[in-house]
Amino acid sequence: MNWPSVGVVVPTRGDRPALLKEALAAIDAQDYQGAVTTAVVFDQAEPDGQAPTSGGAVVVLANDRTPGLAGARNTGVLALDTDLIAFCDDDDQWLPDKLSRQVGLLLVRPGAEFASCGILVSFDGRSIPRLAGCAQITHADLLTSRMVMVHSSTYLDDRRALIGGIGLLDETIPGSQNEDWDLALRAARRHPIAHLDEPLVRVRWSANSHYARQWETKVASLQWMLQHHPEIAATRRGAARVYGQISFGYACLRNRGQAVRWAGRALRSNVLERRVPFALAVASGAVSGDRVLRALHARGHGI
Repeated sequence: MNWPSVGVVVPTRGDRPALLKEALAAIDAQDYQGAVTTAVVFDQAEPDGQAPTSGGAVVVLANDRTPGLAGARNTGVLALDTDLIAFCDDDDQWLPDKLSRQVGLLLVRPGAEFASCGILVSFDGRSIPRLAGCAQITHADLLTSRMVMVHSSTYLDDRRALIGGIGLLDETIPGSQNEDWDLALRAARRHPIAHLDEPLVRVRWSANSHYARQWETKVASLQWMLQHHPEIAATRRGAARVYGQISFGYACLRNRGQAVRWAGRALRSNVLERRVPFALAVASGAVSGDRVLRALHARGHGI
């Protein structure tokens, strides 16, 4: 059969070349029979001519749009002319049949424009599978839960739908954080996301991530999400989850007043919201935010 061509967008800052090399090698090792082109997009760094290449087609670009993940990914999307677009972070790895399995899924799902899959969270020497327990992800699902397995490195979508209907990644989100959740919500509003509930991507969680401790930006991006997706606030469990995350962010910023205020909002939406005790413990000084995150990450969970 004529397999659709796939373009893979890999954003990087050029400061972890060994991990980037592993990510590209995993893309090159896919058992997919169609044409694959990879766009490595250097964000807030000039391509140094030493970007690792693989046996497949690799193009190296500089982010010529808004600095950050959203601009870098959009630079790659617009530079590629493939039938499908996939994303992969420079510190993640695809399992060998990830691409073929997802393309096959899109081809047999009527109307499907967007696909995701389960992940293996790698943290501190452990690998924890995170699965959705379902074969499709709806807009309502993503309002209630961020669903960590619907991760940007699992995304595969129809390029025409992405550019012409779903829309490119929003470059106005503070710090390009939660830009993948925003994109998934917009995609799922049009059609449910086709989901392969198997761990086909290895996702590294690290305390050294570019975004791991940017609490001001995390809080601002969550508030942006509440403003641009008012349906979140109308979903009691989903609203409580975001309010609890904002509370935790303020607690890490040592803003006890705002942490308590947002914790109260979370409890009014859902008295069982699990993030509130963590946020209040950090706000009180009983424990550090880093310690809480390490304990959660060791179990394959985030705040």
